[in-house]
Order: sequence, then structure tokens, then C-alpha cells
Amino acid sequence: MSDLNQPIRGKTPSADEVALINKFLNDTTLFLGPDPEIMQNHDLMPRTAEEDAAVRQVNDAHVIAKIRDRLQAGCDEGYEMVEQMGAAPGAKWGDVITGVYSASGDLAIASAGGVLIFSALVHHPIKFIIKNWINDPTVGVREGDGFIHNDSRYGNVHNTDQSMIVPIFHEGKLVCWVASTVHEGENGAIEPGGMPSMAESPSDEGLKMSPFKVVENYQIKRDVLTFLQNSVREPKLQYEDMKVKLFACLRIKQRIEETLNTDGPQALVSTLRTTMENVRAEVKRRISEWPDMTVRTYIIQDSTLRENCLVKINCKLTKTGDRLIFDFRGSSPEFTNRATNTIVAGLKGMLAQVFLCYVWPDLPRGQAAFAPIEVITDPHSIVNCSYDAPNSQSLMSIFTGFTAGQHAVAKFLYSCPEKYTKVHAPTFNMINTFIWGGVSQHGETLGNLCADLNGMGAGATVDRDGEHALAPIFATMADIGEQELNEEEVPFLQLVSKKMTRDAIAPGKYRGGQGYTMMVATKDSEQWGFMTVCQGAKFPPIQGLFGGYACGAYPLCKIEGVDVYDVLLNEPHKFKHSIEELMNERPFEGARYTTHHMGMGFEISKRGELFMISQGAGAGYGDLLERDPAGVIKDIEDGLMSPGVAERLYKVKFDPVTLAVNQEATQAARDAERKARIARSVPFKEFVKTWNQPKPPSNMQYFGCWGDDVDTLYVGSPDITRKANEPKPNYMRHPKDVRIEALEARLAAAGVLQDEKQ
Repeated sequence: MSDLNQPIRGKTPSADEVALINKFLNDTTLFLGPDPEIMQNHDLMPRTAEEDAAVRQVNDAHVIAKIRDRLQAGCDEGYEMVEQMGAAPGAKWGDVITGVYSASGDLAIASAGGVLIFSALVHHPIKFIIKNWINDPTVGVREGDGFIHNDSRYGNVHNTDQSMIVPIFHEGKLVCWVASTVHEGENGAIEPGGMPSMAESPSDEGLKMSPFKVVENYQIKRDVLTFLQNSVREPKLQYEDMKVKLFACLRIKQRIEETLNTDGPQALVSTLRTTMENVRAEVKRRISEWPDMTVRTYIIQDSTLRENCLVKINCKLTKTGDRLIFDFRGSSPEFTNRATNTIVAGLKGMLAQVFLCYVWPDLPRGQAAFAPIEVITDPHSIVNCSYDAPNSQSLMSIFTGFTAGQHAVAKFLYSCPEKYTKVHAPTFNMINTFIWGGVSQHGETLGNLCADLNGMGAGATVDRDGEHALAPIFATMADIGEQELNEEEVPFLQLVSKKMTRDAIAPGKYRGGQGYTMMVATKDSEQWGFMTVCQGAKFPPIQGLFGGYACGAYPLCKIEGVDVYDVLLNEPHKFKHSIEELMNERPFEGARYTTHHMGMGFEISKRGELFMISQGAGAGYGDLLERDPAGVIKDIEDGLMSPGVAERLYKVKFDPVTLAVNQEATQAARDAERKARIARSVPFKEFVKTWNQPKPPSNMQYFGCWGDDVDTLYVGSPDITRKANEPKPNYMRHPKDVRIEALEARLAAAGVLQDEKQ
């Protein structure tokens, strides 16, 4: 649109004419889409006149600390309410956050537990409401209102997450907002459970709720509720958790009103603003103590969840003075018809999680902890996708983006003369779990996921092994759920659950924490199926640190043509409790044993057929030849590692019966391996001549930059490139079409394919 202050046909419009034109444009707006001005900005809003006056009036540190602690307790109380009362699996195991936001929409204080990634995301929909609905006569924002939202394009991770947003007034004046966000799961997408890997456009991804009013006078509007319930597979879940989130917000509101009554609105406003500004200033101060340098790293995704390919997440982290810049230019272009893209706000949320969980956990939870940190991306890239690209599986990109950030930050921390947090190798980053859906044993239509994704193995640190199945990278104090409780509601059993997977390791001087085995089988329904929606079955999704190794690759395994429940009843000795034994020994006669990548679309299962996966291990730290032999033996004793693997990897010699270490033989084996390393090695200049290639390999689809040229992106082939700043569609063919073409070519080569025209 042209500048209205410029002359039109030789005449400069008057102020009244400009106002009239603006009114006409506002009154005739066709569609309020996602606002780039809001969505691209993760910094704090400028201090308002009201906030400035409040800070000048109330600035006693003790008063502010008292009020902040009260608000923090209120957020934690709201979090506990949602976790204890919520119906969604995500609510029950802590995929939740509650928070208090300034009147301008900035998140000042969030619950201590829960999904901290939300802390850098949920302010966007509030700012959309402020910009568009407060002064809109058909909507408005009044006391007793509540707004719902889930569309990630307006600010969220993905559409399974739903937020309830409530404005807080004092004597008729808006003073702040409160919100509760939960991973609800089911949202009416083309596949049950809310995270469809088969989505080829945003229209396939189910409910896309821009922020709209669903509560008036603190009552849920039944007409809107009915529409939402008719849009999903689980109408009961939609209603239950809307109520739970609303009442959690009202409990936090109660704590805020207690503060307003005892300390006054100025004290509340000052506390929120001062907390945010102090955190922001402290982050810049801490960054200034880091060494000025640049670290480059990258993480590879091994699929789009529909086809295997290599997808690069490229990261350069630069620190200068008090500026810290994440530069993701050179990452893969967005996939026009694949769901693994993310909007840039999601990437920022996960990067904020690096600092809130692993670097500065002492800081108050809120967006200020990431506000001064800069992020650069290419337009229409997989980490900054357009609003027309599907993003229901954005976790694939934001998790690998998180790991790239965590890997780079660890090197900065290692280089700091004084360390206030332990240097930490990357935690496993994929949601290795089962998403499920169908008709339950109670006749209800359901769709959601298992809590096993919260058992990601932790990375090793500078002085100890990683914790087993500790927590997801996106949350603190999350739970992995009680399978027995889950089995009361769903028609499948986890026949093996929470058992550590032997040899699923990431070795190093200190090894990463391991993950557990999951085996599921449908029992009481003929309309039930599973999905797996993660990566890392072909190529590890993390990197080790300082000589430590990444985890292995974890495929999906299936055993079809068997009813394992009949086996357990009649021949229980045939059932084995590990993927390793079942897939190698193949104890069920006539069954079909197969392995697959972890992007399995929704598949109806038969009674007693086994679907088996393993949660992943965190990365190792340091040279594995420096590992204490006693630690190796303990891993064998704990069933984490087989003796053969232990000896081969760590060059430890021990008695096979007593496991007593032969120290002299171990030292000799390690010395020999070090000499073998030297013998295998070549000078760096010679190494790069053979290692560095001018283009990606031709036998594998590759997406992203190659080498240091971040301006040129490869798009599936060494012969197809584009400029990073010139976005173009990047369509992937349907896997079935690719398969049909390959089979037809084989038939044609065999001379048995007839011309369709004949």
C-alpha cells in the first residue's frame, strides 16, 4: 500500500482524509492473518507510561520479591491444578504451563514446572488480542472474558497445544493477563492424536484457532464449545480441559487480586515490569562474560516422516560484547507439503529452553530470559516457515534446532574462565513414543499419545554420566505416566515399559543416559492403531561433545501375524522382554519380523501384533578410552551394555564370569588402540582433500547448504540449488507414487508391463 502522506495526483491528503482512508481500510479488512510484526518479535514491549509511573512509585526490592514469590506460588498452584485435574495425557504428565503476563502481553512469571518452551511463545496471541480485539466493538476485552487459542502461526508450538487466556482488571482497568497452556493432543487433524505426519497443507492439521473469545462472565459459551467439540474426535476431552484451564487461570487471578488488595495495582505492575527488565539486563551481563568467539555446528534430520532424506539444521553462534546471535542461515528450505516445518517463534521457544533449563535455571521463568538474544534465519526455511506450509510436526525442527543450540552453547560454557553451570552434552531430542487412536474398549473415539516421550536420556556432563530417561528437553519436572492408569482408558497394553534398552548407548569418558524399551499391542478393539512420529532411525539426531559419541539409531520394529496374548496364555516362555531378543531369536513361528524408520503414519493394528521402539540416549562426553573401567563394568552389571559391546568399544579386559577387570591388559589394549588411531590418521590438509566434497552425494536426497556457502541451498539433488533469499516451493512426491513408479520400472524391465493405451 502506498504511503498515505505522499501526494495523490499532485495533492497531499489532509489529516481528516487520511483518517477516513484508514477507517475504511480497517473496516473492510478481509482477513486478520498472523501478524508478522508480532510473530517476528520476541523482545519485551516498550515500557508504558503506566509501568514507568508504577516503577518510580514502588521500587523496594523486598516488596517486589515478596509479590513475585506470591505470583510464582500462584502460577505453581495453577500448574498443579491442571496436572491433577486435566483429562488429556499431556495434562496428567506435566505438558503444561501457567503464567502471568503484563498488560502489554509479555510473560513475566511462569510456573516452575512444566513446558518452558511455552514461555517464549504464548505472549504472541495475547498481543494479537490487544492489537485487534480490545477496541473492536464486536469482540472487546472485558472482565470475565476468556480467549482460547492453538494456531501456532499466531504463537504456539503446534496445534495440539491449547491456551486459555484471561484478562485481569482492577477497578475497570486492565492490569495484566493470566494464561494456561496444555498439550491437549486430539484436535481433529487427518490423523488422530493431533500431530499428523501425513499433513500436506495447514488444512490437514485440524483445528486452527486464532485467538477468539470462548468465555464471558467466567462462563464457557456453549455455542462455541459445541462447535469445538464437533471439530475433534474427543468432545469430552475438549470440554473437560477447557474448564480445567479456565479454573487454573481463575485461581491465579485470585492470588493476583489478593496482591492488588494488599499492595495495590502499582506494586503489581512494578513487580511484573521490574522482574522482566532485571532478568533481561542480567542475561546481557552474563553474556558479556562469555568469550568473544564463533562456534559452528549442525544437526541432520534423517526424514520428513514420509521419506528418508538428509535435512540440515545449520547453526552459527556468535558472541560479541553483550550480544549473542544464533544464525540458522543455510538450514534446509521449508517443505511445501510436509509437516516438519516450524515457524520461527517455535525455534525461539526451544532456544529459550536451552537457557532456562540447562544454563541459567536460577533465572525467573519468562520471556525476558531470551529477549535480548538474537536469531537470524533464511525466509521460508524449515526453521522459519511461511504461514502456508504445514507445521504439525514442528517438533522435528525445533528439537534439532535446540540440539544445535545446546551443542554450540556448551562450547562457550567450556571456554568461560569461571563456570556457574556444568558443561552438558546434548540430551536426546526426539519424542520416541506411540501416538494412538481409534475406538476404545469403552466404545469411545480417542486420539492422543503415550507419556513415554518424557523419558529422554540426558547428556553426560563434564564430570559424570548422563541420567537415564530423565526428562524431555522441553520441560522440567515432567512425568512419564503410569501405564496401568492408561490401560483403564485405552485398548492396548504396554507389555514392556520403562525397561532400559541394552546397548542403546552414547559412549564417552562419561556416557549419556539411556532410554527404555516400549512394546505395545492392541487387545480389546478392532478399530485401534498407532503412529510413530520422530527421527533418528537412520542417522543420529544429536552430536557428542569433546570426543563423546552421539547415540545410536533407533528403528521401529514390528512383529505381525502373531497374537502375543495367546502366546502369553499358552506358551509364555516364548515371550522375550527385549527388542534385541525378539528380533534376533524370532520365537514366534510364522510371524513376520520387520524394521522401519520412525515416521510411521497412522496404521490400524490387529490384536496381539507387537509394535516396538526404544527411547533414545543422551550424548557422551569425552574420549571413551578415558572411561574408568569400573564404570564400564557397572554398566554391564546393570544390564545397560553387553560384555562384547563393552570390550569392543572401551577396550576393557575383564573376566567373563566374575567381571573382574584386568588392569594391565586394559591399559595395553587402550595403548594399542591409541597407536592404531595414529596409524589410521593423516595430516589435516590431506584429510580434507578426500573428506570434503564439492557437492552432496547423488544417491541421497539432501536439503540445505553444503560447506560454508550458506547462500546456496541444495534441494534434494546435487544438481538442484537455489539462493537462500529467493524462496520457492519445495514439493515432495507422494511416497506411494514413488513406490509405484519404481515397481513399474521393474515390471517394464522384466517385459511384463503393458502399455496402458493398448
